[in-house]
Amino acid sequence: MFRRVVPTSSGNTSNLFHHLKQFHPIEYSESQKMRHHKGLSQPVSEISPRPTSPLPAVSKEKPMQQTQIAAFMPHDITKAVTNFLAKDMMLFSTVENVGFRKMMSVIDRRYELTGRKYFSRRAIPTLYGEVRERVQEQLKSGSYFATTADLWSSLVYFPEDHTGEAIAAGPTDALASWGLSEERQVCITTDSGTNIIKAAELNRWRRLQCFGYRLNSAIEKVHQDKRVDRAVGVCKKVVAAFSYSWKKKWDLAAAQEEYHLPQHKLISETPTRWGSRQQMVRRVLEQKRAITEVLSKDKKTRSLVPTWQDVDVLESIDAALSPLLEFTNALSGESHVSVSFLKPVMHLFNTSILKEAEDDTDLTRTIKTTVMGYLNEKYDDPASDDLLDMACLVDPRFNFSTLRRRRENTSKRKLCWRC
Repeated sequence: MFRRVVPTSSGNTSNLFHHLKQFHPIEYSESQKMRHHKGLSQPVSEISPRPTSPLPAVSKEKPMQQTQIAAFMPHDITKAVTNFLAKDMMLFSTVENVGFRKMMSVIDRRYELTGRKYFSRRAIPTLYGEVRERVQEQLKSGSYFATTADLWSSLVYFPEDHTGEAIAAGPTDALASWGLSEERQVCITTDSGTNIIKAAELNRWRRLQCFGYRLNSAIEKVHQDKRVDRAVGVCKKVVAAFSYSWKKKWDLAAAQEEYHLPQHKLISETPTRWGSRQQMVRRVLEQKRAITEVLSKDKKTRSLVPTWQDVDVLESIDAALSPLLEFTNALSGESHVSVSFLKPVMHLFNTSILKEAEDDTDLTRTIKTTVMGYLNEKYDDPASDDLLDMACLVDPRFNFSTLRRRRENTSKRKLCWRC
């Protein structure tokens, strides 16, 4: 048809169609009809050529996320939910909550979440049996073991009176259920309850009292002082005034910003959480300027502003007891062995932390003397002393400086005899 060369800058046919339209209108019309019959409803752009970038290759593989979800089996998801309930101590009703079910439907719409009865009657008991079996196998590999005992009537069915005779049978039955012999038990750690002490004596078990509980008891003796009791009572009232009023919380935050204080909330005392009272005292001292600013503006709470006498008492308490906070948690942990720490810590208390300093107030000295005297008295027991000496002796992290020379020689002889 053509006898003429049509210049083009690319490999497409846009210039040819343009040439047809301008010089050969009949042929151009026929070509458009042919293209329309082939399914092209719109003609190629007549003004600017199409871009020539290649189209991306279409992958026949499924997206990674979809492939991973498809790999999950319902059994694996149910097992993960069971582990979530047990590990985080969640209520069985969690699996029936709207939000939880919505989350599971997003994870995989094909999964049908069962009700709480399945988890409470089948899934959790099965998981407990599997974990119990693994723990029993691990316990068999140990030559000796130690136990910790406490009685929570809200967790264990115990219909009898909490007498020493009734409690004595509980630990014995517990050891038997785990396949542990009493001869392999070297010690049992308890609180200072007379009934649990009596139970250990009836079973003829060596007993060691929890250091955290004993330290907390020593601190409780400090609060028998009327000055301390009054100042701590003022702290409780101050914290309560802010906890029940959202407006005072806002005012406290504004005062903290004005006085360039840390944006911390006040801490309430929790009787079951050791050290919470001392944390409350420390936080009130930290925020005393902001607290005074807020309470003074309201005539109903103006009387709660701590006086300078109260502040002096609180500062004396904080100076004496604040260093003990970290020891409470460190020596009461359940994930590490801490019995060998007791002797070095007691030595540190006597020679440094609870030793009277020249700049101590009279109340600070009294508090230190009270706490240290109580601890020394309670740990002045030959049986417990021998156990603590031996534990410290075999721990390579400590030297013999915390042991008396006579006790060191005795412990070494006993260690050689046992080895």
